[in-house]
Amino acid sequence: MPRRKVTTIAEPPVFAVAKTKEQGASQTGRATLVLREMLLEGHFQPGERIREVPLAAELGVSRIPLRLVLERLAHEGLLVVRPTRGFVVQRFTTEDIYDAIELRGLLEGMAARLAAERMESPADAANLLAVNKELVLLVKGRKLTLEYLEQYMDLNAKFHAEILRLSNCPMLFRAVEHVCSLPFASPSAFVRRQYIAPESWELFHIAIDQHVGILDAIMNREVARAEALSQEHARVARRNLESALQNGEIGKFLPGMKLIKL
Repeated sequence: MPRRKVTTIAEPPVFAVAKTKEQGASQTGRATLVLREMLLEGHFQPGERIREVPLAAELGVSRIPLRLVLERLAHEGLLVVRPTRGFVVQRFTTEDIYDAIELRGLLEGMAARLAAERMESPADAANLLAVNKELVLLVKGRKLTLEYLEQYMDLNAKFHAEILRLSNCPMLFRAVEHVCSLPFASPSAFVRRQYIAPESWELFHIAIDQHVGILDAIMNREVARAEALSQEHARVARRNLESALQNGEIGKFLPGMKLIKL
């Protein structure tokens, strides 16, 4: 009697393994976004310890992906790791905001300097020129609306991202990304106040004038000027912060306000 051929179960194909990894990464990414939003909206108190088991259930992830999420947010600065307490919600002060703005200015100054040094031809800055043109036209419209605000924030982010791209420095890109992940340090963090407080409308024009100067310095390879103007540009956010603190309106526009101790 012939022996029956034993059918073995094949190993999963490479594409199936890759798909599984991709799904896991997607799940971790979604959980990161949700937890970051929860932190900024004040679902946890500053200094509160993160309880991983109930949080994993709430986010719909297992403990291992959750640990990756927590480590990522700790790297961003929204959480801190305590040896005996695990992950704890970070507490910020207004001095932290000032320091973050100053650090962003230093990093963006370096990006502008490198962009001026490393740009091979004017054609490399075509996207930067186009974005700046849109910003100038937008501000000339003088229409202080929510739609205007959204357009400005989108174009402003693209302007800063283009300078980083032109710097051709991956390490610098990661450093800026890390600083800007804090709830008050991104280039558009204080733009909302310029909509809420009409007296700050002039800061839009100041920012645009600075953009024009930075662009001109980069195009003309004036490295020192590009760096200095970019550092000064970051201080527009500091002026907004100082004004908001004086008027007691900081809570109206600053995401992550509940994490800040005034």
